[in-house]
Formats: sequence, structure tokens, C-alpha cells
Amino acid sequence: MNVYEAINEMRACTKRGECFSFSFMSYSYERRKSNGVVRVEHAQLRKQSRKEHNRFADYMLNFIDMDTLEYGICWQPLLLEFNGHELELK
Repeated sequence: MNVYEAINEMRACTKRGECFSFSFMSYSYERRKSNGVVRVEHAQLRKQSRKEHNRFADYMLNFIDMDTLEYGICWQPLLLEFNGHELELK
């Protein structure tokens, strides 16, 4: 499964009210720093940011960690795994 297929599955799970697990490599553009791999066990997607608020909105995923109810954001190209399946780079 590639990143785009995984994102489509994430959207489908969220639409059905289901949670999914995923992991990604963290990265802060402003700090130019990563804190390593982040794993979220139970997540759902949130509405995407608008380009007026985030110039990188097209490359980001907004999610909510359903265990902590914290909002998060990750870079789509840095997705590593979805529901236990490692993602392909193509």
C-alpha cells in the first residue's frame, strides 16, 4: 500500500466513525528538527487546514488521537505505517 492509498483508507475509516493506527516521522519545519517516529494507536482524521492558514496544507494530515483527544498534524510524505502495514515509497 502506498501513502495515497493509506490516506484514502484513513478517510474511509473516519467517515465510518472507525479509528485506525498509524505512524510517521515527526518533523518541524520551523525548528528544522525531528523527534523521531510517532505512533498513534487510535486516530481519526480532522478537517484539513486551509492554505490561508498553513501554506503547506496540501502536504499535511490533521488528525485527532482518540485516546488523548489531542489534535495533531503530520506531513503526508513522512507516513510510515497504516494499521500495521508498512507503506511503500511509490
